[in-house]
Amino acid sequence: MTQHYRAIVIGGGVVGASVLYHLTKKGWTDVALLERDVLTCGSSWHAAGGFHTLNGDPNVAKLQQYTVDLYKEIEEISGLSCGVHLTGGVQLAKTKERMESLYMAQARGRYMGMELEIVTPEWTKERFPILNEKEFLGGLWDPIEGHLDPSGTTHAYAKSARIAGAKVHEKTKVEDLRRDETGTWRLTTSQGEFTCDHVVNAGGLWAREVGRMVGLELPVLAMEHHYLLTEEVPEVTAFNKESGQELIHIIDFEGEIYTRQERDGVLLGTYERAATPWMPKETPWNFGSELLEPDFDRIAPSLEVAFQHFPALETVGIRQAINGPFTFAPDGNPLVGPVRGLPGFWCACAVMAGFSQGGGVGLALSNWMVDGDPGFDVWGMDVARYGDWATLSYTNEKVRENYSRRFRIRFPNEELPAARPLRTGALHDRHIALGAQMGDNWGLETPLWYAPEGVEETFSWRRSTDHQHVAREVAAVREGVGIIDITGFSKFAVHGPGAEGFLDKVLACKLPAEGRMTLAPMLNENGKLIGDLSVANLGRYYWMAGSGIAQEYYLRHFEAHRPEGVTIDAKGPAICGISIAGPKARDLLARVAGEDVSHEAFRFMAAREMLVGHVMCTVGRVSYTGDLGYEIWMETEFARYVWDLLMEEGADLGIAPVGMRALNSLRLEKNWSSWAREYRPIYGALEAGLDRFVAYDKPADFIGKAAARAERESGGALRLLTFRVDAIDSDPIGDEPIWWNGEVKGWITSGGYAHNQGTSMAQGYVPKEIAGEAEGWEVEVLGERLPMRPQFAPAFDANASRMRS
Repeated sequence: MTQHYRAIVIGGGVVGASVLYHLTKKGWTDVALLERDVLTCGSSWHAAGGFHTLNGDPNVAKLQQYTVDLYKEIEEISGLSCGVHLTGGVQLAKTKERMESLYMAQARGRYMGMELEIVTPEWTKERFPILNEKEFLGGLWDPIEGHLDPSGTTHAYAKSARIAGAKVHEKTKVEDLRRDETGTWRLTTSQGEFTCDHVVNAGGLWAREVGRMVGLELPVLAMEHHYLLTEEVPEVTAFNKESGQELIHIIDFEGEIYTRQERDGVLLGTYERAATPWMPKETPWNFGSELLEPDFDRIAPSLEVAFQHFPALETVGIRQAINGPFTFAPDGNPLVGPVRGLPGFWCACAVMAGFSQGGGVGLALSNWMVDGDPGFDVWGMDVARYGDWATLSYTNEKVRENYSRRFRIRFPNEELPAARPLRTGALHDRHIALGAQMGDNWGLETPLWYAPEGVEETFSWRRSTDHQHVAREVAAVREGVGIIDITGFSKFAVHGPGAEGFLDKVLACKLPAEGRMTLAPMLNENGKLIGDLSVANLGRYYWMAGSGIAQEYYLRHFEAHRPEGVTIDAKGPAICGISIAGPKARDLLARVAGEDVSHEAFRFMAAREMLVGHVMCTVGRVSYTGDLGYEIWMETEFARYVWDLLMEEGADLGIAPVGMRALNSLRLEKNWSSWAREYRPIYGALEAGLDRFVAYDKPADFIGKAAARAERESGGALRLLTFRVDAIDSDPIGDEPIWWNGEVKGWITSGGYAHNQGTSMAQGYVPKEIAGEAEGWEVEVLGERLPMRPQFAPAFDANASRMRS
């Protein structure tokens, strides 16, 4: 007999059990979990069970805080113990650069209410007596850190869900999964057929295989991971007796080690650089509660460092060696959310830190399924952050790189090399010939800056060797004309008789007249920003461009609301974009265009198709530099011709190639913002300064209209400001706390050096009540509080006369 549920979760690890529990909390009690064997038998059972709240993404850190707070709740409901040991922990620094990273982490924690403290090696040794304190400069203390019982926690989630009415089916292996013509999901299992309206892939080690059942190749890979349990360590038992306390947790970044007390010894785990994938192509369904053979040679370099940093361990025997697989995405963050083209199919996988993040993943996904929105900013975990280019072999390379670097510093200007170059635009060879230093933009190689021969970038928290060269690129735009490859933007053509009505619904702006374009905020039902695009009315169709990293994210939203008769064509690499900007940009366009492009004939925010040399292009009079400029779009096969033509005709105008770092500098002095930094789904249009582009009174009932109107009436809670910062050699980059009159009041979203202004600049959110204050502002960078002042009007072209001239 077929069993039907509103939602079915596939996978009985800690993440699947958390999702099941949170669905019942949201009121969906007609839900079930299917586990091929027994609960925890994948990777949950052999996990080290550590948890912490710190994360490089503050939004993920908030969900980790929620997860830790949740354990008391599920213990009370289930009557089962999670075995929580809240010991606190210290992250250790052995180098100046690592110490600087800890200052940044401490600062990041301030505006999230985390009580983090910089401590000395001596302070740490008092709480972890086997530490060789002479090896370290200092550390960062987090009181909300510890470990738990993985099995007990998973069962506590599951029992709490059962009490609320959910069902758990063990020994029920999913063998086939498909969506029928009615939109119902049908699951063929070893225990018969199940049907449901929503299905959640929480398959853990088998998430890849579950995805393949519906034609999806998820970017997830299992890695072998070691930790050791030692025999008794006398210093540990002595400390326990003298203090009556358990040892704290330790993360030793230089040794790539984490360690804590386990019984009368210690647990010591490694993230060794010789990372080893497990079953890189297919996970066997018969793998269960078993471990892999230890490989001591592989972890030997880490153990040698451990003996230097924790000398007592050198003479202690090993009680047990655990080597087990667990899963990662290419960037180490989970894969969560709905999948485009598969209505009712949800992901909750690649959660490598399940006991830190599992509760937050369950909360966000259940909100998303029930309310249509996760309720948090989960961009860093959204499955839509990857495209089809994230193949099996790509994932293998990137996960290995991520694993091997897990405890290494990632500097803000550092680009990682694995699986690159992967996607290259038509102009790639032109950029390389000009000395371009490339970055990874959604898998696409994109010029960051152009280096003279013999100049290489150095990685640090400080300004780098690119500084003076980026300054020259900025000057080229402000004094002559710069040329920028913008192929990395997401690009869409919207066709069909219902295109206008569709766009009027999904975009909050007033749609432009034929031959015109406008900025187009896109909101969710709660009135929060889920996109900032430009939309042009070209008569035959609408053209849209936006952030390249959000292409899949945008498409998922478009397709969820697309009516019959409307075609949304994501152009991707089929269309190349070139921007020219600066006071001489019109002169250059006039030389190559097949028609009049004077100010009177081609005004600001005009858009149309025109010949550029021999090529028909779509040209819009707009530029992210904030200067007089144009975006030129053409089919990729013509890109080299157009680029070479512009470079040749612009030679006597001082044309120079410009990379993304110069573009960041240029937009900062214009008070212009960017997706995934200032524009995210936790900010409203009014708060972000985009309300002037929201057509509150247009007849169309656009998505988020009621919420946007309510925010306008209430004034919202925050305001986005731009600041000039008195920095010396290190600029704010994002996630630093904003101080006002001695108290933390906000946070930086992005920053950098504005070369044309000769100063550091940053943007960030503060409470609306103090947003008009001119004095008292500071930003915390690398442990120092730097004075800053609001830049209420753009520092460059404040009245837009140059841009509109």
